[in-house]
Order: sequence, then C-alpha cells, then structure tokens
Amino acid sequence: QVQLVESGGGLVQPGGSLRLSCAASGFPFSSYWMGWYRQAPGKEREWVARISSRGGSKNYADSVKGRFTISRDNVKNTLYLQMNSLKPEDTGVYYCNTDSRNYWGQGTQVTVSS
Repeated sequence: QVQLVESGGGLVQPGGSLRLSCAASGFPFSSYWMGWYRQAPGKEREWVARISSRGGSKNYADSVKGRFTISRDNVKNTLYLQMNSLKPEDTGVYYCNTDSRNYWGQGTQVTVSS
C-alpha cells in the first residue's frame, strides 16, 4: 500500500536548521511531482514547496523562499526539505505528498522556539 513517512522534525531555536525526510513506498515515486505542506497551530494546512519528478523544477511559497530547499532522491524514493534560518512562524506539522495531494501521512512536528 501507499506509505509516506515523514521524519526529522524536532525542537530548534530561531535561526536554526532542520532537514526533513519523507520515505515513500507503494507508488511510482519517480513519476510524480512531490511537495511539502505544513499546518501551523490553529491554521489550515498550507503548501510549502514542490519539486518535479526528476528534480529539475522547484517552487516555493513566498514565506519560505530563500530559506528552504526541496530535493529528492529517486533511487531511495525519498523527498527532503532542508530548512534554514527557521522562524517561530515556521512551527507546525510538516507533511509530504504528491503535488496532486493524493496521500497524507502522519507528518513530523517542527517547533521553532527559544
């Protein structure tokens, strides 16, 4: 069955960095655009970044542009999100999914606080 397992979240101070991973299985990962999404406390889930099937094209929400980098390893069926210069407003549960948002995993908690 389809599985998307996010990991790498945690507690970090403002200005710090985290690298999130998303292990995918059960579908042709390399054929799909993939994306990262997040849900802050008390807010709706929002799109963060997306990447084309082979990684040649990337797009970012204005709120994270210049700070976050999305990447993928199609051999390992893994999606990544490198997050630098983290801000308290980046706090939330981070999810990976196809760009069409076909599947949702459990997400991984990111907390940016001093």
